[in-house]
Amino acid sequence: MTPQIFFRTVAIAEAITWTLLLTGMFLKYIAEVGDWGVAIGGGIHGFVFLVYAVSVVFVGVNQRWKIGTIIVGLFSAVIPYATIPFDIWADRTGRLAGGWRREATDHPRDGSFVNVTLRFVLRHPVIVGAIVAVGVVVVFSALLVIGPPGGKA
Repeated sequence: MTPQIFFRTVAIAEAITWTLLLTGMFLKYIAEVGDWGVAIGGGIHGFVFLVYAVSVVFVGVNQRWKIGTIIVGLFSAVIPYATIPFDIWADRTGRLAGGWRREATDHPRDGSFVNVTLRFVLRHPVIVGAIVAVGVVVVFSALLVIGPPGGKA
């Protein structure tokens, strides 16, 4: 899977989960059928939002985006459906072209901690995926125990 396909998949998923969250909010505040829609849609959207944020940084480092481009990419997740235009723009301007950088080159930034970490992740996706999965379970479990901000209404 190329950076372009990976990024597009996550950007579209993030936009779809906005629909789930907005539908849940409609059901709660307009249709007044309870908060279950927000609980489900919000949980899914929150998870995919975090995945999108990580993918922006991950792909941005791999593609050697400027920090401003990464910040705009992150900000696009805050506005409903804005990840789609950001993805289209990034693709059209060549910011998603090329493959994953699994090996070091003579580029000045390739020796940095961030780039060394990127290459480690790309070479050991199963190990890193398992560590991330455990981390996500721990964080989500802690959040479930803590409960929503402000407590139950």
